[in-house]
Amino acid sequence: MGRFYIIVCLFLIILSSACFSQRDVRIMFYNTENLMDTINDPKTNDDDFTPEGKYHWTSYRYNHKLQNIYKVITAIGEGTVPEIVTFCEVENKKVISDLITQTPLTRYPYKIVHYESPDPRGIDVGLIYQSNKLKVLESKPIYIRFPKYLGEHQTRHILQCKFLYHQTDTFFVFVNHWPSRRSGNTDTEKLRLFTAQQLKNQTDSIFNKNQRAKIIIVGDFNDEPGNNSLTSGLKVHNQLDNVSYHALYNLSVDFLNKYNTGTHKFDGQWLTFDQIIVSGALLLDKNDLHSDTAGARVFNNSFILIPDKKNMGFRPNRTYSGFKYTGGFSDHLPVYLDLLIKK
Repeated sequence: MGRFYIIVCLFLIILSSACFSQRDVRIMFYNTENLMDTINDPKTNDDDFTPEGKYHWTSYRYNHKLQNIYKVITAIGEGTVPEIVTFCEVENKKVISDLITQTPLTRYPYKIVHYESPDPRGIDVGLIYQSNKLKVLESKPIYIRFPKYLGEHQTRHILQCKFLYHQTDTFFVFVNHWPSRRSGNTDTEKLRLFTAQQLKNQTDSIFNKNQRAKIIIVGDFNDEPGNNSLTSGLKVHNQLDNVSYHALYNLSVDFLNKYNTGTHKFDGQWLTFDQIIVSGALLLDKNDLHSDTAGARVFNNSFILIPDKKNMGFRPNRTYSGFKYTGGFSDHLPVYLDLLIKK
């Protein structure tokens, strides 16, 4: 009886493993906090991040930053690396290229999708993907052109990519870095709301062609899940019941409760600025590439945190504390999403 019970248990474990893989596509988003090269670009306000600038940004410090980001990517990969890694606060295509050619990431078949943005500081969004598993069918930048009544502002574009997975499934990824709160939340809220509406136009266009389109939206929104830009501008649902195909759902709502951290800490308070949003098809179509409400996570491993001496608990280990170089990682924690496919 004991031997028969063990055999049955083993059979069920094997059968379960055969039906569903634990992960087929892992998508990571990381605000790298000023991943800048050391070269002074006369077209952007990057002077502080040069060897002669306020941060004394040397080749040594730049290369150390690349190695730190590599460590985070491989740690999230859990023995391998994510199939897609998306970024914000990268200066140009060169820094992404350096990341995948001057670190051990060179052993993986990563390719780059990047477009230069009009951001005054020269920081962009971009992504890398494993070309042996995924194919980019199309990509484009969505430029945000603010109307005159909102003032003279320039910001990062939104990156849109359509992927093909193993010749079977297609899905869209949007990478975002919405206008910051640097000049005050009230004054900048209207900029994020306008940006959200531009993204909504793009997702509506996709849904009009295919109500079951699989859409993944990641980024640093400089707003939390309950703010107007996301709930009213992008029309994202924070309740995950009564899911419909042609709607968007925020999988980041409970990050603080689940992980005891948000993704960014300001004045001792954790905020969930870095989020993962998906279309209903990814939650409903369980026979194809899909996710679930537990598929999105914050990566808050202890090696990228340090004690928060001014407040309780911990905070992200940054590259600088003021103008003092500390050699950390970023002021944001990365987030990631797992997609599964029924075997």
